[in-house]
Amino acid sequence: MSSKLNENDNKIKKIVILFFFILFLLLILLISVYYKINDERRLPSLKTSKNELSVRGNIISADNFKITASKKIYKASIDTRYLDKNKKELFLKLFSIYSNISFKKLQNKLNEVKNNPGYLVLSYNIDSKTAKNLKELSFKLRKLGVFKARNVDGGRILRGLSIVESGEKRVYSYEDTLTPVVGYIRKYESEEGKTKVKGIKGLEKKFDDLLNNTKDGVLSGNRDVLSYISFDKNSTIKKRVDGANLVLNIPLKLQKNNEMILDIYKEKLEAQEIIISIMDSKTGKVLSLASSNRFNPERIYQKDIPSLNVNAIEYQFEPGSVVKPVAVALVMDKGRIKKNELFFAHNTKGKPNKKGEYPKGRYKVDRFYIKDDHRFKKHYLTVDDIVMYSSNIGTLQLAQRLSGPEFFEGMKRFGFTRKTGIDLPYEKKGVMPKVWQFAANDKEKEDNVFKATVSYGQGMTSTFMQIMKVYSIFNNGGKTVTPKIVSYIEVDDEKFKKDNLESKRIIKESTAKEIKRMLVKTVEQGTGRSAKIEGLEIGGKTGTAQIARGGKYLRKYISSFFGFVNDGQNSYTIGVTVIDPVSRGKNWYYYYASWSAVPVFKEIVDNLIKLNYLTPKKDIISKK
Repeated sequence: MSSKLNENDNKIKKIVILFFFILFLLLILLISVYYKINDERRLPSLKTSKNELSVRGNIISADNFKITASKKIYKASIDTRYLDKNKKELFLKLFSIYSNISFKKLQNKLNEVKNNPGYLVLSYNIDSKTAKNLKELSFKLRKLGVFKARNVDGGRILRGLSIVESGEKRVYSYEDTLTPVVGYIRKYESEEGKTKVKGIKGLEKKFDDLLNNTKDGVLSGNRDVLSYISFDKNSTIKKRVDGANLVLNIPLKLQKNNEMILDIYKEKLEAQEIIISIMDSKTGKVLSLASSNRFNPERIYQKDIPSLNVNAIEYQFEPGSVVKPVAVALVMDKGRIKKNELFFAHNTKGKPNKKGEYPKGRYKVDRFYIKDDHRFKKHYLTVDDIVMYSSNIGTLQLAQRLSGPEFFEGMKRFGFTRKTGIDLPYEKKGVMPKVWQFAANDKEKEDNVFKATVSYGQGMTSTFMQIMKVYSIFNNGGKTVTPKIVSYIEVDDEKFKKDNLESKRIIKESTAKEIKRMLVKTVEQGTGRSAKIEGLEIGGKTGTAQIARGGKYLRKYISSFFGFVNDGQNSYTIGVTVIDPVSRGKNWYYYYASWSAVPVFKEIVDNLIKLNYLTPKKDIISKK
């Protein structure tokens, strides 16, 4: 009996021992799970929030190519205190392969914090694709035990490879294309410690507020033990909003072709800079604004500094003879030119040469003598002759028929000393003598030297784009348009057209038509003959002026040709300015506009034909 009781007691003891053993195993398992969770990460707080970084808007060409865009960049970092020393080389090799950062460079970074272990940034400039691969690597590194957990504040923490958004990078896909118009940016650090950018010049500056009008996305709510957000009615979801996109009137292909032309002619003419533009005469849409002096906004060097300005609107110069049609138009608009009127060329002193050409005319204004560059076979000039052969003497005689205030206000009405309104920052206005200087001799009924010199483009300054706007008036029935580079602004897939400024009448339609006829005749028979292309209506005016500096004229020149081309459906104003072409040696004559600016103009028109912006028609000239 007692043996049976002992046997039962033993069984009960074994059961109790087994129970406590199982209980002990369960306790160990729970403790293991607890520490496992803490090895991977700190137990998260109940609430969590995640921000999705927004980026600056894009600048897009008319043919839908991204000229510039912003891309997210990521920061890769580790805490060296958690890195297993025995697996350091393995980490470096794997990270180097995944990030495309050299092993040596990474090794040097680790050595720099060898005596002061802790937080280390391996790179601030990881792109999205690489960041995704590195996040996968981070998971693999934990599995391989490359990082070890440490006891911190009474708990065990494991910190491995961290990949987080660090900001944005501005990318210029076509390098120097459309610079300096597109402009450049500067990096700065936001209040959240993210790398952001702001515009400094060009379109990047003008539309900086719109391009940077961003809102980061937000995901917030309770999260589970694995750190995933559990969405419910108390969660917050805010969609990320990137900056506005600028869509331009400028097609990439047309712009690049024009830039290639400028590169060739800059070398040929040994010029400091060549500027060209193409503008729709009716709407003001700028289809191209190009310079031979460009730079890559992602890598600006010391040598690029002179090229950072948009000289089409920032460089002020004496325009020369391209202003003459304006002076003629102002007098004609007042009805002060008689039909078939003749003007004395002041060229009677001396005998004709073998070609029957009389000496160049000389006309005294105040104590100065004004001369003509062209020899004439006659003593009297028509208005057509004055424009076609660019007569200084003929132009100033016409200008003296206006009072000082009439001439001054007329020049201002055409846009001189006023900004064109083009959508670029830092536009200059040019300078002109004051109204009282124009009127100084009116009471004595004597010729005025200021009116004389300004009438043929000296003693004043203007910008390239001001003259573009002037010549669009002659090709638009006497009305002005505002140059526009940006077609529309795109915000969150919605398009917002820029306000079109109403065209304003500057001169009578009949006056514009008559000036246009004379400019066409200048290309047909005058100084712009090499711009002629059969089947197109082309008009324009040459201008060559000396560069003034410090109150003195240098032996350097600015040569221009401004005009228009029409094919019956399309109507474009085109300008070419060559700054300081070669003026000495065997190619000394390149400083004349007819040898420098006009050939570039013709190349630009040929380019428009090749790209189907113009279609020559055999009978277009005869119809006019």
